[in-house]
Amino acid sequence: MTNISDRVQSLAPSATLAMSQKSAELKAQGVDVINLSVGEPDFFTPAHIKEAAHRAIDENFSFYTPVPGYLSLRKAICRKLLSENGLEFTPEQIVVGNGAKHALCNTVMALVNPGDEVIIPTPAWVSYVQMVNLAGGRSITVPAGIEQDFKISPNQLEQAITPRTRLIILCSPSNPTGSIYSRDELCALAQVIERHPDIMVIADEIYEHINYVGRHESIAQFPGIRDRVAIINGVSKAYAMTGWRIGYVAAPLWLAKAVNKLQGQYTSGASSIAQKAAEAAYLGPQDCVEEMRQAFQRRRDLIVNLLKVIPGLNVNVPQGAFYVFPEVRSFFGKRFGDTVISSDDDLAMYLLNEAHVATVSGTAFCSPGYIRLSYATSDENIIEAARRIAAALARLA
Repeated sequence: MTNISDRVQSLAPSATLAMSQKSAELKAQGVDVINLSVGEPDFFTPAHIKEAAHRAIDENFSFYTPVPGYLSLRKAICRKLLSENGLEFTPEQIVVGNGAKHALCNTVMALVNPGDEVIIPTPAWVSYVQMVNLAGGRSITVPAGIEQDFKISPNQLEQAITPRTRLIILCSPSNPTGSIYSRDELCALAQVIERHPDIMVIADEIYEHINYVGRHESIAQFPGIRDRVAIINGVSKAYAMTGWRIGYVAAPLWLAKAVNKLQGQYTSGASSIAQKAAEAAYLGPQDCVEEMRQAFQRRRDLIVNLLKVIPGLNVNVPQGAFYVFPEVRSFFGKRFGDTVISSDDDLAMYLLNEAHVATVSGTAFCSPGYIRLSYATSDENIIEAARRIAAALARLA
């Protein structure tokens, strides 16, 4: 039988994971591929966090966990939100999930009904639109190109709102662009949202600590919309814990209860060992976070300087995360042998096949004409990847 549900058939596969898989297949064939497609820190999880996991095993944290997460972890998250962000939450307003992606999807599913509209500024992470599709909602994408530093204006937001608008998903620092909304920019967006009391905001802040321009600013700080913001965050990026799969939503109590109810029916609580490791991440020394941030900033400077001198690439300077999102439209219509570059998808495949560098097309992020490169890799890989990209692009005519 092949009676797959319409729900699943409507979903597109993750483009980032697909490109990573293609690069892995080439590597298995002996090809020296530099993978700049994956959004994952290349650092190891800090030692004190791993030690906490060992202790959890020795202390027999091996039973089912509470659906919203251990109380001790939720208290640690509340402490983090207060001390770092000036935001007061109770443990009952926190629901821990299997990664920030899980927490975000839970929140979308808890808020969106069929036919509801969800505003998504683009470029946007590949899964936002698919999550809205899964909930039966309709994504309203609002484009912001490189000339706007990939950030939408208050007027653009206002123009996108209709009587059917239920939700806005805002990611800052951004995947895929690395752009960061300043406090003033967030305040202006919040003023628009405040005028529409039926609209909720999901603030995806998973890249909070990978910030090169100062302290993180959350849209949840503004009193006029404070009780309409759900914050998504987790330990994957800041603490190099992608495989541990711990994220959370911090939300108004009514929404947290709904997410808890939903999670209780299809995944239950997250891993006991990973939760205890996450608790140690939040309560332990934070030097590791700053060390990794500094390394990412150095790599940001390195890759931007290397890409800016490649003819045809239009590159801005990302303010956070570990991605750069150059415009590549100047290569459309060019060719190498039998290969014709008609789109950013074509260019990404060309770079994989000819330069053996894995990137992701901008189309995957609802922004044709760009490609995303992750610089969460070594300086040596960045230098060699840029050399290969420059050589491959020079062959196009």
